[in-house]
Amino acid sequence: MKLAQAAKNTCTIALLVGLSGCFELLGAAWGSSPARQVFNEGQMILEGAPPIRMELASEIAPFQAIRSHAFGGWSPDSKHIYLRRRVGEVNQLHQMARPDSDPVQLTFADDPVGEVAPQPGGSLIALTRSSAGDGFDQVYLLDTVSGATQQLTDADSLNNRIAWDRAGRRLAWRSTRRDGKHNDIWMIDIAQPDAARIVLKVEDGALWKPVAFSHAGDRLLVQQYLSVMDSRVHVLDLETGALKRLAGDPDNPSGNIATDFDATDSGVHFITNQRGDAAEIGWIPLDTDAPIEFIPLGIPWDVTEFRMSSDGRRGAFVTNEGGVSRVYLFDPTRRSHAPVRRLPIGVMNGLSFSPDGRRLGLTLSTPQSPSDVLVLDLWKRPLSHRRVKQWTYSEADGLNTRPIAEPRLIGFPAPWRTREGELNIPAFLYLPKKTRSPAPVIIYIHGGPEGQFRPSFSKEVQLWVNALGAAVIAPNVRGSLGYGAGYVAMDDGRLREHAVHDIGALLDWIAKQRGLDAQRIAVVGASYGGYMALATAVHYGDRIRAAINRAGISNFVSYLESTPSYRRNLRRIEYGDERDPEMRAFLEGISPLNNVASISTPLLIVQGRNDPVVPASESLQMLEALRRQGRSVWYLEALNEGHSYERKENRDLYDLVSYQFLRHYLVQD
Repeated sequence: MKLAQAAKNTCTIALLVGLSGCFELLGAAWGSSPARQVFNEGQMILEGAPPIRMELASEIAPFQAIRSHAFGGWSPDSKHIYLRRRVGEVNQLHQMARPDSDPVQLTFADDPVGEVAPQPGGSLIALTRSSAGDGFDQVYLLDTVSGATQQLTDADSLNNRIAWDRAGRRLAWRSTRRDGKHNDIWMIDIAQPDAARIVLKVEDGALWKPVAFSHAGDRLLVQQYLSVMDSRVHVLDLETGALKRLAGDPDNPSGNIATDFDATDSGVHFITNQRGDAAEIGWIPLDTDAPIEFIPLGIPWDVTEFRMSSDGRRGAFVTNEGGVSRVYLFDPTRRSHAPVRRLPIGVMNGLSFSPDGRRLGLTLSTPQSPSDVLVLDLWKRPLSHRRVKQWTYSEADGLNTRPIAEPRLIGFPAPWRTREGELNIPAFLYLPKKTRSPAPVIIYIHGGPEGQFRPSFSKEVQLWVNALGAAVIAPNVRGSLGYGAGYVAMDDGRLREHAVHDIGALLDWIAKQRGLDAQRIAVVGASYGGYMALATAVHYGDRIRAAINRAGISNFVSYLESTPSYRRNLRRIEYGDERDPEMRAFLEGISPLNNVASISTPLLIVQGRNDPVVPASESLQMLEALRRQGRSVWYLEALNEGHSYERKENRDLYDLVSYQFLRHYLVQD
């Protein structure tokens, strides 16, 4: 009788939150596994959890109705913009003619649009999509006049990082098509789409990608990425096949990110941290052995993005100033720059000049609002008269009656000194405006590991703060970007658990804060952050109430042996080489899977079956090990997703499950 009523209740919830289909209680469908609840026409499986409480659906519904916009480029006439926007379940490509106009949908596939690259001077758009989150991106050509779409690449390989030549006749991209292991660069003439060929064959396991064609079309700027601490810039002669390294030294590694050729094809602009301080802009000549010229910016923060106009006469760059973005206009002739002062405070990316060079488009997300598209008019002088126009307005109507929590930048002391002295770990703190004091706490740990939590809009954070009444702390532990090259390297190899101990120091800090409840703490993380959540449960399980691991690494050795071969060497540089016996033993020793006996914390494990980044086997082996120990563990899996949940119906179910999990174990209402 209880099971029948549970089924009825869950079917009601499915209708309330837009889930397609109800669930089945299959008891011993997987042998000894707990009862399974199946949603979304069999694509979502939930195990080990009680039936979902239908009254929770209305509490989270306002946070699930949010729709954002991401800038995707310009039309050839510089009058229209392209943008990515969710329609139905996934993001689709749209076109807009003017600010506030209705977006016109251009794509209608079942899978979301990834990269977008409009053809210079033509009606085509190159874009990427993968199937059910499997990570094997494919390149398509969309004709915006006829609406026809043509697939250019082999469905059995990874193909992305697309770049047009300036005449709009040739297209380059990186592909694993040759052997599934190496990231070669391929190119086609769109007049002969069946004649794709390799223009750069590589054997080192690094990530190689095309960045820009020269104005003359005879050379290709190429990026080689080995790690966040070692990336190099090359130029490829398309006639001879000769490859010349311009920046980056294997004997003295540094980060170097290619940008573009200058207006005369005499040199290349790029971002570099070769001088050991904040990432800055450099220029290097192509045909001489002259050294790098560093552009004097006088800005003590990392340059995170740098773009040139198609004619090379204008530039713009973004800095990361304590997590907040600042945009600057750059004059490559005078080597001067000026800040854009009328932009809202937030996180900005996706810079793109219109083909005529008169406008600059970008995506902006603020702590208070989801991402939208902004356009800066550049032709007006003086600079103070130039206007910023907001072209899109994110849809968050359900939150208008709720307070939006704003983060505060804090710091807490690391558990031990470094060679440079005391180390302060930065973090962003969100406090609920209405709650009983002290508030329960959710520690949210970013992925990467070379990521950085920044104060853009987060639906998940706002849900936790406003609906659960929890404080959220998002630390940028050792290994995070944004604080210099030395900080990024502080968790490499055998230093891996130093970042975990930073979470221990944060727990100490929380215990000293009057408004925070040190007896009610949960840890949440995705990808590498999922590993951190598991590791926190191993080391500090007696100090936390619950943990959520989304697609996290449970065993570094099995992860390195099972992650796709085209990315394996990149991860070995970060985590260590499991083929070395001593390193293998170290990695086995710190892996949560091998310390599962120390875990008593209730866990929610979330996974996509088609995950190409952290294979689903990492979550499944952790799930089974916890079950053998008799631990409390909920397991949510999407059969049609990869490393993240891209489909709205799946994301909605995750929101509901994680919300109930946190209410049960953290809030305990």
